[in-house]
Amino acid sequence: MPDPAVVAIPNGQFVQNCYLVADPATGKAAMIDPGEESERILAELDRRGWTLDAIWLTHGHIDHVMGVGDVLRRRPVPVWLHPLDRPLYDNLSQQAAMFGLRVPPAPPPTDEIVPGGQLALGDLRFDVRHTPGHSPGSVALVGYGRVFGGDVLFSGSIGRTDLPGGDTATLFASIEREFLTLPDSTIVHSGHGPDTTIGVERSTNPFLTGVYRLA
Repeated sequence: MPDPAVVAIPNGQFVQNCYLVADPATGKAAMIDPGEESERILAELDRRGWTLDAIWLTHGHIDHVMGVGDVLRRRPVPVWLHPLDRPLYDNLSQQAAMFGLRVPPAPPPTDEIVPGGQLALGDLRFDVRHTPGHSPGSVALVGYGRVFGGDVLFSGSIGRTDLPGGDTATLFASIEREFLTLPDSTIVHSGHGPDTTIGVERSTNPFLTGVYRLA
């Protein structure tokens, strides 16, 4: 089975990574975490000739969901979100106000992401892992030697826990249980910053090696 095609699109004032993931056999694509620059993200989708099949949300923070409404107005597709992050998602306008922004409410998600289940894209299947700590309903999508991890683990860092619903001990537990059990060669597609691998983070990330660990 061929690997998925993956395109990272850093965008917006939060420099958030939106990912387009496509099944090369069918041209069907999922959009993971549509951020602020929805028109740019859709233009990249069209440039590659892919058909949007679904929106997958790793969590409900503003920088990862603020483009959902704009995308759906142009491409009505299912939106998948873990139910524990529904309160964050439903309060998008209030989240925006915390940063001095105005963002209208997003249309409600259509489907619930279920940990232990899978998300399908054409012939591709991604396993769902629940990774709370950055937010209650954060999830990681794992498959084909990759993990789309949202804001849980970054190159040389970890997700912040000072936002509503965050918890440092829970975040470390999620990383140890759901990330560090993956092979070292696994590519980590994070919500911000460059790609990394599980092996690199296991051996060099100061939050995982104990240099900065406080929990």
